[in-house]
Amino acid sequence: MPARVPAPASPAESRVPSPPEPARHLHENMDRSVRAAVARLTGGVSPHAFLGAWGDWMLHLSRAPGRQLDLVERARDNAMKLAAYTLSGDGEQAPAPFTPKSFDHRFGHPGWQKAPYRIWQQSFLAVQDWWDYATEPLRGLEQQDADRTRFMARQALDLVSPSNFPWSNPEILEETARQGGRNLIEGAAHFAEDFIKTVTQRHDPAPKGYEIGKDLACTPGTVVYRNDIFELIQYTPQTDKVQAEPILIVPAWIMKYYILDLSPHTSMVKYLVDQGFTVFMISWVNPTAEQAGLSLEDYRKRGVMAAMDAVSAIVPNERIHAVGYCLGGTMLAIAAATMARDHDDRLASITLMAAQVDFVEAGELLLFLDESQVAFLEDMMWDQGYLDRPQMARTFAAIRAEDLIYSRAVRRYMLGQQDLPTDIGVWNGDTTRMPARMHSQYLRGLFLENRLTAGRFAVEGRVIALKDISAPMFVVATETDHIAPWKSVYKTQLFTDNDLTFVLTKGGHNGGIVSEPGHPRRHYRLSHRPAGAHYSGPDGWPERHPARPGSWWPEWAAWLAARSGGTTPPPRIGAPEQGLLPLGPAPGSYVHLV
Repeated sequence: MPARVPAPASPAESRVPSPPEPARHLHENMDRSVRAAVARLTGGVSPHAFLGAWGDWMLHLSRAPGRQLDLVERARDNAMKLAAYTLSGDGEQAPAPFTPKSFDHRFGHPGWQKAPYRIWQQSFLAVQDWWDYATEPLRGLEQQDADRTRFMARQALDLVSPSNFPWSNPEILEETARQGGRNLIEGAAHFAEDFIKTVTQRHDPAPKGYEIGKDLACTPGTVVYRNDIFELIQYTPQTDKVQAEPILIVPAWIMKYYILDLSPHTSMVKYLVDQGFTVFMISWVNPTAEQAGLSLEDYRKRGVMAAMDAVSAIVPNERIHAVGYCLGGTMLAIAAATMARDHDDRLASITLMAAQVDFVEAGELLLFLDESQVAFLEDMMWDQGYLDRPQMARTFAAIRAEDLIYSRAVRRYMLGQQDLPTDIGVWNGDTTRMPARMHSQYLRGLFLENRLTAGRFAVEGRVIALKDISAPMFVVATETDHIAPWKSVYKTQLFTDNDLTFVLTKGGHNGGIVSEPGHPRRHYRLSHRPAGAHYSGPDGWPERHPARPGSWWPEWAAWLAARSGGTTPPPRIGAPEQGLLPLGPAPGSYVHLV
């Protein structure tokens, strides 16, 4: 049986102030204030980092005459392909020499296959192809600088895409003729509405049919613990018997927790409860400037570990199935390694969903992370106390600007279409702030310096190691994740020696996780690595593991049940004798903070 743990601290006891930052010279504070002002104008993107990338790329290209000749030939070849396509008598039936990327939906309208629009589309794609080729790695050029140069070229090209302008977009022209220009009037009204919302930082309520606590985050439950960092929700059992071991879910703190409790038919929480599991969920607070001093250790100790202590008090003498999603999964891995180091054996299993422990291949977010970028963000957070919602949203949108910015702008401002609400769309707009100190530590310690897998991440003054974890793991990655690429998530196997099941599922960072049974056209791949087995890399892994149709959720539920000790009557709600009184119904109060 797991070691008995002390009862969780009361909310008053848990409010331990973080030590203040050391005092700085007045001149340095002046410099930071100036950089913070510039950072707000650029959305937290450091101009020095991107200018440096351009300079590095141009200098290396200037001393590579062979590469210059190669680019001239590429431009010639693209021009010849474009000319041949333009002059072909059956242009509408001839195969196009250039095709949009799989995630680029700007040219899907049939009008783009007719002259002159097909020529404008192909001209744009020909230039895009040349820039993609020109920014491929060059001997001696930093990979990150090559990636940044490609990113900036793509951003500039996306700005002047023919799909953005009414006179060169056949879909806009067709709709304008059909509506007699009413779409442009409605689009102008939408633009004015969005502009005012951006300037005033207004946070709109959820649309009708998507009310938080009624339509979304509506699985019945009770808040049984609260401190200044999180609320703990215990969900009401829906079966006469439940698995003896409870589940504790640690979501990311960058968004509200209810991505895992959306509409009833897409709710992972509801699915688990209906399968006979006792489920607990952390709901992180949306921090204010007064909480700027909260640290990464606060989130581990007074967040994850406080939640685990509360669950152990409510369901005593039972191990816990711990589940972490995205950044919450990284934090759970840190907590699990610390528990293993300290001989705390309360974990029955660990599930990591779209979560990274190694950040060398952390996807396109690395474009925004180096010393200059992090210092820029730190100065902005130092000035305002946190990283705000719009500043994060702009970064994520820029990674897929062609779809998340320009396609939406065309639909909303040129076609006059309203954004149709969806459960995941409402959640996606419900971002949270992040405390300055904690986010700085996360960016530096994990993303920038990769300390966790380098053996340099210390908790309470002592280094932790993922290889100490003995609890079995279930690791989930998604095929098209640009935030936590699947090969990066796969590397969890490189730094652990425990029994590990790996699942690669269809979809992106959110859609692949929220992949409920019955979702159309879903599949997943699965492999199992016994404890102590040799490492096998990700190259060729999908080909060796055939796709299985359907959702991965039933596979996971069966895996959890197989690592549980049988069924028992449901536990009580809370533990009043230990200070864990019911504090109100789910979804609690923190989910409503804006």
